[in-house]
Amino acid sequence: MLLNKIFKCILIIGLVGGCKTQPPKITHNICDIFNEKKSWQKAALKSQKRWGIPLEVSMAFIYHESRFNAEAKPEREKFLWIIPCPICKRKSTSYGYSQAIDATWERYVDEEGWWLSERSDFEDAIDFIGWYNHKSSKTLGIPKSNAKALYLAYHEGQNGYRKKSYNKKPWLIRVADEVQRRANKYKKQFIKCSKN
Repeated sequence: MLLNKIFKCILIIGLVGGCKTQPPKITHNICDIFNEKKSWQKAALKSQKRWGIPLEVSMAFIYHESRFNAEAKPEREKFLWIIPCPICKRKSTSYGYSQAIDATWERYVDEEGWWLSERSDFEDAIDFIGWYNHKSSKTLGIPKSNAKALYLAYHEGQNGYRKKSYNKKPWLIRVADEVQRRANKYKKQFIKCSKN
């Protein structure tokens, strides 16, 4: 009897774990994303209400961090700097929609989440982004709609942002500009489709 229950539990976990959430087919239009992924709009609005970070900012972050891939990971280091190495370690511990690193995710779970929170779960990931950006806004005085500055603080950490470490990374400033443009675009799109 006990073995039967254990087998059923393993089977259910295997089935649930095997169900991958695919990225949306169209990612350049927030209305198309939310039409395809109905629960994502609800999660984005919930995060916006909880943390005050506009949903278009959080969605632009997810686009640039993972392209809406639930299991996104950084590439592995290369052997002799050129040969792909499947057994080499990854460049960081970032993972999932938000590309949160282990230590920051653990801090979020301790402070706000719960022990079953996962970086590969959209609702958890967008809440994490709202939480982190709320902290950056409060700590650094960044307006909650300033996707560019929030992204720089997200990428460099709040201490790195204070030290302006991003000034030594012109490529990062270009990416932060792209995040701001995408947030602006998503905002205009969402205003239109939320009226329909």
